[in-house]
Amino acid sequence: MNNNISWLLKMAWRDSRRNYSRLLLFVSSIVLGIAALVAIYSLGYNLRENIDSQAAELLGADLELSDNQPPNDKMQALMDSLKGQKSKEMSFASMIYFPKNSGTRLAQIRALEGNFPYYGTLETEPLTAEKDFRTQQAALVDQTLMLQYQAQVGDSIKVGEMTFKIAGILKKAPGQTGIAATVAPSVYIPMAFLEQTKLAQKGSRIVYRYYYKFAPKTNIEALVKKIEPKLETENYNFRTVESQKEDTGRSFRDLTRFLSLVGFIALLLGCVGVASAIHIYIREKINSIAILRCLGVKASQAFLIYLIQISGIGLLGSLLGAALGAGIQQFLPLVLKDFLPFELATSLSFTAIGQGVLLGVIISNLFALLSLISIRKISPLNVLRASYEQSGLGKDPLKWLVYALILAFVFGFTWLQMKRWTDAVAFTAGVTFAFLLLLGMATLLMWLVRRFFPSSWSYLSRQGLANLYRPNNQTAILMVSIGLGTMFICTLLFVQNLLLDRIKLSTDGDQPNMVLFDIQTPQKQAVMEVVKSQKLPILQNVSIVTMRLEQLNGQTSTEALKDTTNKRWRGLFSREYRVTFRDSLISTEKVVKGKWISEVKDVSQPVPISLEDGYAERNTINIGDTLLFNVQGMMLTTVVASLRDVDWAGVQTNFLVLFPKGVLEEAPQFHVLLTHVPNTTVSAQFQQTMVRQFPNVSMVDLGLILTVLDDISTKIGFVIRFMAGFSILTGLIVLIASVLISKYQRIQESILLRTLGASRRQILIITALEYLFLGTLAAFTGILLAVAGSWALATLSFEMTFNPVLWPVGVVFLTVTLLTVFIGLANSWGILSRSPLEVLRQDV
Repeated sequence: MNNNISWLLKMAWRDSRRNYSRLLLFVSSIVLGIAALVAIYSLGYNLRENIDSQAAELLGADLELSDNQPPNDKMQALMDSLKGQKSKEMSFASMIYFPKNSGTRLAQIRALEGNFPYYGTLETEPLTAEKDFRTQQAALVDQTLMLQYQAQVGDSIKVGEMTFKIAGILKKAPGQTGIAATVAPSVYIPMAFLEQTKLAQKGSRIVYRYYYKFAPKTNIEALVKKIEPKLETENYNFRTVESQKEDTGRSFRDLTRFLSLVGFIALLLGCVGVASAIHIYIREKINSIAILRCLGVKASQAFLIYLIQISGIGLLGSLLGAALGAGIQQFLPLVLKDFLPFELATSLSFTAIGQGVLLGVIISNLFALLSLISIRKISPLNVLRASYEQSGLGKDPLKWLVYALILAFVFGFTWLQMKRWTDAVAFTAGVTFAFLLLLGMATLLMWLVRRFFPSSWSYLSRQGLANLYRPNNQTAILMVSIGLGTMFICTLLFVQNLLLDRIKLSTDGDQPNMVLFDIQTPQKQAVMEVVKSQKLPILQNVSIVTMRLEQLNGQTSTEALKDTTNKRWRGLFSREYRVTFRDSLISTEKVVKGKWISEVKDVSQPVPISLEDGYAERNTINIGDTLLFNVQGMMLTTVVASLRDVDWAGVQTNFLVLFPKGVLEEAPQFHVLLTHVPNTTVSAQFQQTMVRQFPNVSMVDLGLILTVLDDISTKIGFVIRFMAGFSILTGLIVLIASVLISKYQRIQESILLRTLGASRRQILIITALEYLFLGTLAAFTGILLAVAGSWALATLSFEMTFNPVLWPVGVVFLTVTLLTVFIGLANSWGILSRSPLEVLRQDV
């Protein structure tokens, strides 16, 4: 017997020639999974290339320094010592007013001084507006605002107490995404006119940014490393082109990792089809393999023949999937364009294609091995005794090794995506649990049907039900493929509803839907009078004091940063705290540790305060710790007396730090007022009145925010559904392939029934009942898994009540069940439309 590789290849080719249709079924199972991964890998490579080439344009400068306080003398001296071109920007949220149509909207005002951006440009229409507005009493207005209020170039816009001519439409700015422009549309004005707007008042939340461009060969990283200690001492943030690369790359790396897992789920579903197709294929080849064994072929040679065959067809499927993925990748930028701060140029990534092809070959062979290793147990006796099949294909200890390799592969791939072994273990355990549960349900179903078989049912019903446990049944594979597909679809529906409930802000009844902030103390009474004159309720009126943390348990920010064992974040000291004071807790908070003290009489002692428990836990702050705050120049020592659980989802003014009464009443402060407007007409009239009388007061219309959030969630949902579509389509293909494969299992049975006199109608009813039972039970099990997983996500992760919407799930249940029955009937129709002898000659 020739034992060289050429003979094995020739035998593999000859054997596969009359089995193309069956082998292509398992190819189809992995094509979409490979396509999804190649598309996502290509996207990741293109993102990295674009980020590297466009990082300077994303930042717009070589160095950016920022803080929410103006620089003190030391910081100003440091900034003045930096040699190079310099620009300054002061940005804050404020109401704008369109006199043309009395439109009002909260926008991000950016007062600019200098030639920023130094890399890239402010894309405007007309093109000259980018330069013209800097030296005039003019503004650049984001195109979303221009469209919303039907404004045109040359119209006017009022910012605070100053009216600006609209010099141009702002189409794009450095680092700005479509989503950011929708949530906080920008308006650029010259810094020279900021003071005249009278918006930069004490208590206003302003971010100060300073942009630098240095000489071409300047070592920016070395420069930053030199001044970094001083920046940390003054609590200033900084960004360079390199840090911009890292930050942008990190955010999109998380996105591509998530999408890779979605694609991997599609591939895992495809692996179910691979395992099923090869299992049935090898069972049909038992006699052929036994004959080869009789002719002297070794078990190892028979194994290699079919391994070569599967490897070849797996390579073909992987190449097809990689080609499809390369095509799909060209369309992904269109799907993600609203989330990208730059124009994404795509190119063919041969690395991604190579990874996809290699992954496809590995995974198709790995899952095929579950059945291929059984070839070693096939004896020549199978030619003479068909009953020997069971012993020949019995349990094999090597299968446990294959199972272990599969789990290791799933874990390894997941770990490469998530970079955390705990997440990889959780994902692998979840996937394994779902597979095992569905397999267990299939086994239990077969046992229950056989154990409690309804003998009193009609003949056709008994036949359809008995097909669930008869030899060559498809119960296990269909339960897994249909169940996983249904589970994935329903989980997406449940999670989408959870996210919508999470961000839903009720505008019914007396719930606040209009927030007024930056109200100065002298304006407080007058603003309240305007609210009352509009016959609107004052639901909340909160005083807010800004302060900074100077010390924690006697330790300053500089000392904390030097302590390498300290786990506290730098942001603990660098952030600006906005706190309030009151003598009682509100409905969205409750004390979970310590005791709430409502009022202080003696301010000479440390003031007892309350912290939000999550914030305290993240920064390892405990009851009894002392915090020294700088309240706009006055030092105030406090002690943590209690920790509160805060419901941030409620429409309330919630705070990380809460002071009792008797301490901050005389401190510089501004005020926030919450009210409820009944409809959009009243809202527009109220905002117009407020902007005209109090231009510095900003308003947030929660109804508008809801619209924006709905738009964002729709776009995010589309991205998720787009990628989930690969998994759903793969599930459908596996379902179709599994049912089509069952045709070869049912040929002899159908022919026997027809030979015994069964009509076409009777056989169709038996087939329909079998697939009805399978589709119903598999879809129901998948829905139960989705409910359990979504409930755990809602209660353990989102910490909210799980209230599933059932009608979409009902639609999924009916669709999956009917699709299963339809494919099963369509599959059988080709057999029943021909004579038994014709079918036997062709297929058996």
